Amino acid sequence: MERARFAASCAATWIDRSFGVKKFITAIRLPIFFLAIAIALVIAAHRNEAKTAAQKETPPTQLAPAPNSPIGTWTTDYKRAQEEAKASHKLLLLDFTGSDWCGFCIQLDKAILQQPQFKDYASKNLILVEIDFPRRGGSRWNAQPAELKKQNEQLAGRYQVEGFPTLVVLNGEGKTVWRYDGLYPGGIAAFLAELDKARKG
Repeated sequence: MERARFAASCAATWIDRSFGVKKFITAIRLPIFFLAIAIALVIAAHRNEAKTAAQKETPPTQLAPAPNSPIGTWTTDYKRAQEEAKASHKLLLLDFTGSDWCGFCIQLDKAILQQPQFKDYASKNLILVEIDFPRRGGSRWNAQPAELKKQNEQLAGRYQVEGFPTLVVLNGEGKTVWRYDGLYPGGIAAFLAELDKARKG
């Protein structure tokens, strides 16, 4: 038994001296490190290629519909809506609103903007843009991107909006052709007559 232990000890010592196991382990650390970096770079490149391919397959951005509005009826993208109004020879209606807190805004929406007569008229003659200033900290406010908040603030300043609701109608050149501040009291027929007068004038 003692001889076996002695032989094993000698063999281990001989291997360590002959092959330098510790030196060998130390020597391969650096190549393993570089190999790991190379693998990580290959994986990152593959992910970037996949992301680029996915972006190429993404369809062009459409006019962003306003919250809770039928697609194709309202948009929040002023710049693209203005381009569309000019190209289609339609008027651009801006609805400055506080959609989740302004009582008059909610009344205007129910009494006029959600009426079938208005929707029918708008589909033929208007490009509709909702410029919304929802309750700060509320769900709608939190859902608005920072760029949209910035756009809405700039538009409110440009058109000197001091209260809600405020309706501003522009022609294809961006000139104001009609405006109403507050809750429109005349009803849907009178409202459409105002818009038609502005369109033909």
